[in-house]
Amino acid sequence: MALSLVFPISLHSTATLRHPSPASQLAPIHGRSLRAIRCIVDADGPCNQKVNRRSANYRPPIWDYDYLQSLNSKYVGDVYEKRAAKLKEHVKIMLEKVVDEDPLDALEMIDDLQRLGVFYHLERVLDRIYNMNDVCNNEDLHATALKFRLLRQHGYNVPQDETGNLRSCLCEDTKGLLYLYEASYLSIDDESLLDEARNFTIKNLKENLKKKDIDQNLAMLVRHSLELPLHWRVQRLEARWFIDVYERRQDMTSVLLELAKLDFNMVQSIHQQEVKQMSRWWRSTCLGKKLSFARDRLMENFLWTLGVNFEPQFGYFRTMTTKVNSLITTIDDVYDVYGSLEELELFTNAVERWDISAMEQLPDYMKICFLTLFNSTNEMAYDALKEQGLHIISHLKKVAKWYYNGYTPTFEEYMKNAWISISAPVILEASECLLESYPNIIRWSSIILRLSDDLGTSSDELQRGDVPKSIQCYMHETGASENDAREHMKYLIGETWKKMNEDGAANSLFTKDFIGIAMNLARMSQCMYQYGDGLGAPGKENKYLVLSLVNPIPLL
Repeated sequence: MALSLVFPISLHSTATLRHPSPASQLAPIHGRSLRAIRCIVDADGPCNQKVNRRSANYRPPIWDYDYLQSLNSKYVGDVYEKRAAKLKEHVKIMLEKVVDEDPLDALEMIDDLQRLGVFYHLERVLDRIYNMNDVCNNEDLHATALKFRLLRQHGYNVPQDETGNLRSCLCEDTKGLLYLYEASYLSIDDESLLDEARNFTIKNLKENLKKKDIDQNLAMLVRHSLELPLHWRVQRLEARWFIDVYERRQDMTSVLLELAKLDFNMVQSIHQQEVKQMSRWWRSTCLGKKLSFARDRLMENFLWTLGVNFEPQFGYFRTMTTKVNSLITTIDDVYDVYGSLEELELFTNAVERWDISAMEQLPDYMKICFLTLFNSTNEMAYDALKEQGLHIISHLKKVAKWYYNGYTPTFEEYMKNAWISISAPVILEASECLLESYPNIIRWSSIILRLSDDLGTSSDELQRGDVPKSIQCYMHETGASENDAREHMKYLIGETWKKMNEDGAANSLFTKDFIGIAMNLARMSQCMYQYGDGLGAPGKENKYLVLSLVNPIPLL
């Protein structure tokens, strides 16, 4: 199962995350799945009797300390900074010119810049596109769908009927179909035209892929999108993939390509320094060494934070969040696999009391866990930990008691508890005001994380005796097969994205940065669990993702 202690976060503005200050400005994050058990509890533990321990049989970490410390980049210093600044200015002039001359070409260029990972330098140009009435007409499927997607993606209010008409003559326009397919994932509740568009485009894109004369670069984009739509993909990972695709295009613009590669490598050099700092911190805690039953996943935890926000000015957010992720992952395994019910109650009590003397009653393995949590939390100035921790630990205690009582909750009971206990609220809570309850956009992101986690981990977790997950609760309640239950969870993820799209586009108290973080957390969860348990049992797919982010791209 994936747990969560909730730590408070205040995302007042970009500056909030850029400069560490009071407790209310510190960053947090989520929970995940579980890990193995090889550690022996102190004989003088709370019950003075042998405790039967389960095991998750987690593998050792893929990324060792020496490898992470060896990461290095030449893309630092004035030479590269000056070149990047010159390229950005050049691209800015190009974009402004094309907006004036050919708005459709401007849309294409914006789409390329966005997928190449550098549009965050140039976003203001969208205001001009939004205010243009003659960018395209409803007869041009390609243009209308692209404009709709780009504007909705950035929070503009665009009605669904601006995506163009569905007519049989459009079936041959593979590029137009692809753009309409991508646009359909920006839908909100009760937009039947976009639901129809998605079904229509999926059917026809699959048919067009069978044609021998289809452009192979376009076919690659279609297959990539049908696997997972662009709106659900992690931006940083997508940029690394698309740079290679863009370089092979005949209409590639060399200035855009050079900027994309150089910017990626320069930002990567910052990420490398951050992960080296985090690996030194993690090693100093000794948790990976002392608690051999817990997942040792420093790099995967850093990857989570990178997926949530990769931009260079958010380094403080990433380092603080990686620390919290790593601590929560360890505590996750204590609750989910290793601890007895009595031990978990003692640990819960110790955290609720937030008193160093409370750890005296804990077994040795919990002492080091509690002390690291206590010291690290205070070091990060989490003055509000106790209030938030109280709430979330109550959910964890409920899950622990479900396991020990052999109780299978209903699907509704499971989701009421699980959207909070997955700990997405940790990264998402509160912007400019004190919140008395979790706003909907936090709920939607949390549900997607919870369901994605269950799709990737529930089979392995049930084999080791965990409490039923959403899939099993649904099967138990409805009599559905496992395959049908899984399809239903995927359907719920899609429906939840509609709700998040609506809340993300609506005027609210939340900043654009906060909305982006909420959506990126959902994206990262789908990425991490797309091929199974990417945190507990990272495979070759996840290894490839990490390598794609730590290896520089050759500029020549």
